[in-house]
Amino acid sequence: MHADKKAHDVPSEFVDLAAEVLALLSDPTRIRVILSLQSTDELSVGELAERVGKNPSGVSQHLARLRMARMVTTRQDGTKVLYKLADEHALGVILEAVRQAEHSVAATGQTPLHHTVVNDDAPQRGTDRLGPRRRSSDA
Repeated sequence: MHADKKAHDVPSEFVDLAAEVLALLSDPTRIRVILSLQSTDELSVGELAERVGKNPSGVSQHLARLRMARMVTTRQDGTKVLYKLADEHALGVILEAVRQAEHSVAATGQTPLHHTVVNDDAPQRGTDRLGPRRRSSDA
C-alpha cells in the first residue's frame, strides 16, 4: 500500500533544477535539435538548421543555451563548430515526453505509436520504436 518513500525524498534543489531542465527542453526547436543529434556523431549549425527547418542564427542561439546547460558539447573543425549530445539524459527526457504525448493522442482512441511493432519481430522487453526505455534503476 505504501509507495516507496525513497522516490519522494529528492532534495529540493534537484527538484528546482529539474524544473529548469524541463523549461529549457520545452522549446520545439531545441527538441528537434536534440532529436537530430541522436542518430549522428556531430553536426554543424548549418546541418542542424537544415534538419530542423530553421535559420542558422536561430539554431545557433538554441545551441548556445543547450551548451550552457551542458546538454551538448562542441568541437572545432577548421572554421566549423560541430555539436553533439553531451550524454543521453536530455534525449531520454525528450523520448519519454514524446511517449507521453503519444498517450494524449491515444485518449482519442488511437494506439500510441510506441506501442506499435515496427517490424515482424516482437520488440524486446523495455524497448519500443523510440529506443530503450530507462527505469530509475538504470541510472
